[in-house]
Amino acid sequence: MAGDVVPSSASLPDVPVLTLFLVAGEESGDQLGAALMRALPAALGRPVRFLGVGGERMHRAGLTSLFPLSDISVMGATEVIGRLPTILRRIREAAAAAIAAAPAAVIIIDSPDFTHRVAARIRKARPEIPVIDYVSPSVWAWRPGRARKMAAYVDHLLAILPFEPEAHRRLGGPPCSYVGHPLLDHLDELRPAPGERSAPGQGRPVLLLLPGSRRSEVKRLLDDFGRTLPLIAERTGPLDVLLPAVPHLADRIEEAVAGWPVRPVVVRGEAAKRAAFRRAHAALAASGTVSLELALAGVPMAVAYRLDVVYRFIKRLNRVFPIASVTSMVLPNIILGENVVPEFLDEEASPERLAATVAPLLADGPQRQRQLDAFARLDHLMALEGGISPSVAAARVVAGVLAGRGIVSPPAA
Repeated sequence: MAGDVVPSSASLPDVPVLTLFLVAGEESGDQLGAALMRALPAALGRPVRFLGVGGERMHRAGLTSLFPLSDISVMGATEVIGRLPTILRRIREAAAAAIAAAPAAVIIIDSPDFTHRVAARIRKARPEIPVIDYVSPSVWAWRPGRARKMAAYVDHLLAILPFEPEAHRRLGGPPCSYVGHPLLDHLDELRPAPGERSAPGQGRPVLLLLPGSRRSEVKRLLDDFGRTLPLIAERTGPLDVLLPAVPHLADRIEEAVAGWPVRPVVVRGEAAKRAAFRRAHAALAASGTVSLELALAGVPMAVAYRLDVVYRFIKRLNRVFPIASVTSMVLPNIILGENVVPEFLDEEASPERLAATVAPLLADGPQRQRQLDAFARLDHLMALEGGISPSVAAARVVAGVLAGRGIVSPPAA
């Protein structure tokens, strides 16, 4: 159930192995957890034994998960309700394993509907075990009262968005440190080298189509995106359309787009996806982290999203009893403090409106330039001092928290 991970760049002192318990709830958390695991031994100055819940990447970094991530990785209220008995059982099992292991610290990673319930159980049974949360729930956008509740079972929060420490201070949340977004490690892969992205107007424009990475997202958006493409082509002339797809959905998407009048090329794999970002002039995307990825790549976009039936009801309720606190759900807009990326929700996301918004982004003009000018400010807003990687920054904060508890020696200055 565990593996020892030691830094390869330097010998470690002759001290006992430190046990940490990590809990990730989905693939994005698995990526963050694996990078953090690789950085922790050097930051802590001692070997580390990892226990907990994770996926394939965390397994390769030294952890064997208590159970598969597929048991708990769900999206949307409807899907959660269908899997609730399994999820509740896994919450109990993960908490019980952490309590029995008595680790030096518990690190929960994203997926708050799962990981925070695990943390609360651990805090109730073993309040002396420090709990560190990597990735803040979106308290700045939705249910801000969660910030104060988190402070009861989270000792320190590792934030990946630069405005979050101030948001938690304002809302009464736990102590919070900005450690950088993981995308900062991949800027060279996202941004075009000379000649990779042609100037608008030189050759056929390249459009990215990004209907989501989950089956439910794709089901809700793909048909609308397919009806949008011919309307864009009527305005721009012939264009190349690239559709990056996650492996488990690629075949299904290939089949769905086969009969489209403007047929996209389905792109498979992370390397090919980032190559597509480097070529693209504009994008039509589902809401999510991909909007920040596009902004950092310098790709103007329009964002669309459709809510499942439960969240649609909550959205309507919010009009009467407000529980949301931002005017955009697009990450670049929130970071920039400016709604520069147009977004379309539910019935607003008609093919006609999407086409009218996306087509001008494929050519030089004020709509395209306004987004590019705004995106150029993101580097300054998101940069880490000293140019260190987000995983190293996160590991150093973990080391500081444990040093403050007397669990490890303070990091060398």
